[in-house]
Amino acid sequence: MNFDYTPRQKEWMKRVGDFMDKFVVPAEKTYNDQMAEARAKGNPWIVVPVVEELKAKAKGQGLWNLFLNESSHGAGLTNLEYAPLAELMGGIGFASEVFNCSAPDTGNMEVLERYGNEWQQKKWMKPLLDGEIRSAFIMTEPEVASSDAANIRTRIERQGDHYVINGRKWWSSGMGDPRCKIMIVMGKTDPNADKYRQQSQILVETNTPGVHIKRMLPVFGFDDAPHGHAEIVFENVKVPVENMILGEGRGFEIAQGRLGPGRIHHCMRTIGAAERALASMCKRLMTREAFGKRISEHSVWEQRVAEARINIEMCRLLTLKAADMMDKVGNKVARTEIAMIKVAAPRMALQVIDDAIQAWGGAGVTTDSGLAHLYAGQRTLRLADGPDEVHNRTIARLEFGKYSNQLRMEAAE
Repeated sequence: MNFDYTPRQKEWMKRVGDFMDKFVVPAEKTYNDQMAEARAKGNPWIVVPVVEELKAKAKGQGLWNLFLNESSHGAGLTNLEYAPLAELMGGIGFASEVFNCSAPDTGNMEVLERYGNEWQQKKWMKPLLDGEIRSAFIMTEPEVASSDAANIRTRIERQGDHYVINGRKWWSSGMGDPRCKIMIVMGKTDPNADKYRQQSQILVETNTPGVHIKRMLPVFGFDDAPHGHAEIVFENVKVPVENMILGEGRGFEIAQGRLGPGRIHHCMRTIGAAERALASMCKRLMTREAFGKRISEHSVWEQRVAEARINIEMCRLLTLKAADMMDKVGNKVARTEIAMIKVAAPRMALQVIDDAIQAWGGAGVTTDSGLAHLYAGQRTLRLADGPDEVHNRTIARLEFGKYSNQLRMEAAE
């Protein structure tokens, strides 16, 4: 049995791939130049002009909101159909934004479409779908182990026709973008409820009084501008009751619905990043000589390149399997596969990028090759959307569960 993409997938891959080759890849230098100019002026938190130009082109060609499956707002692609498109975008950091397919907006749009009421969708989902604004998802906290979301302490308390929010959050990705107008904040509405009914998610406008950005957090020294990651303090922040999503105590339910597709997107972009690192490694090895021959001819590098190709292919197939299962049997049944790709893909990419850095030598750890920034982003993914340990815990428990009935039957005999 041969594996191949369907004609529909191939058609979309060609459309996105052609756009990437014709417009996005050639614009990378312009993007870097515009960001360097902004930094030189002391403010990297900008709307990058070349990205806006590319967004208009992509939207004009119907390459827009491709991530939304089972939706009349997107291109009507399944998770499996979208997955290779995310990979194509993954090699260049700003590419997914060009197609309005970048996190955290993607997850927030999915939340609003699946769980938001008509008013919330009209006020916030529509401008996000149109690419007029950006958004942030606010969950992680510095004072607790946020890998267990039940630990979250930020309070969301009902006071008449408002909710009042108090707490401290961080790794609030997207808050540096000047177009970031809305946040989805997860906090605790009822500390006395069942463990998984204490949390809620609520919409908060970024300019609401009491929202204080304390600092933008660096990632291995990179500021990740123009979007970045903020530490935020919520101090008596008042929002209308109609901003509550789905209802009090539904926060975990919303989070689980949000994270499955997002992990597929992350992992396929990760594969795209690994492909870029492998290409960079091969070109470097083939154009440098050491000890009388090209570095690519030294056996140690043949082994590393071969292992990179093998591991990329394995992770791609595992991720496509997870996407296919999500489409056919749903996120809950596919949770083992989703957990496996979330562990495997970033680990694989980090090894490929690390080998590429080694191939580049001293240039690999500077900003010249782009590999250091690529490494920082992928290392973050071993923590984002749940650390490896949480996903491995899920995998192991599901694996143990396969044998529990068998052991009970054996014991009864």
